[in-house]
Amino acid sequence: MNANEIRTSLKELMIKELNLVGKKPEDIDDAAPLFGEGLGLDSLDALQLAMCVEEHFGVKVPEGQEARSIFASVDALVAHIAKEKGSGAG
Repeated sequence: MNANEIRTSLKELMIKELNLVGKKPEDIDDAAPLFGEGLGLDSLDALQLAMCVEEHFGVKVPEGQEARSIFASVDALVAHIAKEKGSGAG
C-alpha cells in the first residue's frame, strides 16, 4: 500500500468511523490540523481514530506526547502508517 492509497483509505475510514457527515475524502485537507480549528476533532475522536487505525492498518499508535505529532494532520498520520508498515512493525 503506497502513501496515496493509505491517505485515501484513512480519509474514508475517518469519515465513516467519526461520523463526519457531509464530508468527502477530498474535503479533508491533508495538512490541516485534525483537532481544534482544522477538522475539529476532540479527544474522544482521537481515541476512536487510534483504535480504528490500529485495527484497519495493523500498526501501533503510541500514546501521550508522541501521539500528538502523529495526529497533527492527515499527512503526519499517513507518514506514521507508511513508516510502521514499511518497517514490518505492528
